Amino acid sequence: MSRSQLLKGILDGCVLAVIEKEPVYGYILSKKLQETGLLDISEGTLYPVLLRLQKNGWIRGEMRPSDTGPSRKYYELTETGKAALDEITAEWQQISEPVNLLLKGRNSDGIRETAN
Repeated sequence: MSRSQLLKGILDGCVLAVIEKEPVYGYILSKKLQETGLLDISEGTLYPVLLRLQKNGWIRGEMRPSDTGPSRKYYELTETGKAALDEITAEWQQISEPVNLLLKGRNSDGIRETAN
């Protein structure tokens, strides 16, 4: 399984978490995700996610004028989106803690240590 396949499963939560902090447009959103270390996230990856989140009612988009060019679509979280982010966060914590324990329990050769 590739990193991008793993990321697709949690990308909604990552996008919602960025938008929760402040309304952003697509380019800035992709830059903020990349700044956190999610370098695989391009605008091409992001826009289908934004469309799905908007269709689910988790975010809303609003066209706003720009000082440097055409108007931009800013996205902000809805109340439904905040509830979804809370649920995604709780689910991620339930899954990430045991997975981290299991994967950190491997020895340096990449072979799982077994109890004798």
